[in-house]
Amino acid sequence: MSSRVALITGSSRGIGKAIALALAADGCQIAVNYYESGQADAEVNASNLRDAEAVAGEIEALGSKAVVLGADVSSSQSAQELVDQTVKVLGQIDILVNNAGINRDNLLLRISDEEWDQVLKTNLNAAFYCSRAAVKHMVRKRYGRIVSISSVVGVGGNAGQAHYAASKSGLLGFTYSLAKEYGRRGITANVVAPGYIQSDMTARLNAEQTARIADNIVLGRLGTPEDVAGVVAFLVSSRADYLTGQLLRVDGGLGGL
Repeated sequence: MSSRVALITGSSRGIGKAIALALAADGCQIAVNYYESGQADAEVNASNLRDAEAVAGEIEALGSKAVVLGADVSSSQSAQELVDQTVKVLGQIDILVNNAGINRDNLLLRISDEEWDQVLKTNLNAAFYCSRAAVKHMVRKRYGRIVSISSVVGVGGNAGQAHYAASKSGLLGFTYSLAKEYGRRGITANVVAPGYIQSDMTARLNAEQTARIADNIVLGRLGTPEDVAGVVAFLVSSRADYLTGQLLRVDGGLGGL
């Protein structure tokens, strides 16, 4: 994997960070993306940058090259520029992991138009924008690996997350279509659907809620970002060359087997 370049959106923390470190450990050069927007608070941008630089430092400690790139991938122009910068600095793009995502939990009748648009743009539109930009380069090389991070909520739905579920479910159809369009060009596209993973999103759960969820998981615990990262590392490796258009649930047996 030492000749491969990977761009992971939203890789300054959480699952994205774990994926970046896993691919770096396998030898990939990594473009670490963090959320940066002119509409965001300057302190937020600065904090995100610091997190991304820390991840880049860990990657370099593993012996791999890293570049830190800020972007708002929910913007078509910004996503295109992110891919262009990756190619400009690292020379190519072989692997794209569409990981950036947000949730704005609310009951259907309380979801505002703004919340709906924000979740769909970040979770679904961004994958389209980044994939479209990356595929242009991958087609020329007749090689590419695209992995989109969905959720078990996108497969089975969840009360209070209609917009989140819609966005994550949309990634399935998008990926299946992508796999069929570009398989003959040496590009594979797959989806990973994590269950309940220890992250910023699940950190808001109290001990009772966490215990109740764990009781419904065959393995008896919440997953870790590293659990997800290991599956992504497999999907972009040569061991998964004959795997495309697939959904892999990383949920510990959520809801029974």
